[in-house]
Amino acid sequence: MASKTAVTLTERIERQIFLIRRHKVMLSTHLAELYEVEPRALVQAVKRNIERFPEDFMFQLSDDEFANLKSQIVTSRGPVDPRLRSQNVILKRGQHIKYLPYAFTEQGVAMLSSVLHSDRAIHVNIEIMRAFVRLRRMLASNAELARKLAALEKKYDAQFRVVFAAIRELLTPPEPKKKRPIGFGPWEDK
Repeated sequence: MASKTAVTLTERIERQIFLIRRHKVMLSTHLAELYEVEPRALVQAVKRNIERFPEDFMFQLSDDEFANLKSQIVTSRGPVDPRLRSQNVILKRGQHIKYLPYAFTEQGVAMLSSVLHSDRAIHVNIEIMRAFVRLRRMLASNAELARKLAALEKKYDAQFRVVFAAIRELLTPPEPKKKRPIGFGPWEDK
């Protein structure tokens, strides 16, 4: 049976997996927190071993990706994580984010275990790999459910089309809303 700390660690990890550039990734700032190291120390260790991290293992977020990610976190989880604030915002006296965070794919996170040698890093890496596997299983079961739904739709009459359409709509993720400009003006809602 999993301990309470393992459950909370697992939940934290699952909340920190994002979809960016069609890859499920974790950010360097979150990984550093999980490994209990400074973000710059994690990035330095990676840069010292950069040949182990090709672009499909790790990439740096663009300004647009970073801004989009911050807005997603605000809408889905409440206030912005202070490590993901704008580069210009002061976090504490004298501290601010100097560089955009790096995104690590599942393979990149696995490679981190060869760069970071602490017991904590090994334990956290095991939990992260388990979270990625659970996520893959959930996505596979969702795809299987969609296939079964299509087979049922072919089998039954038009009277159930409305029900199937409603279920299919529930299975598709919502499209991101366009932001309205801030301030007073003759803005039209679209």
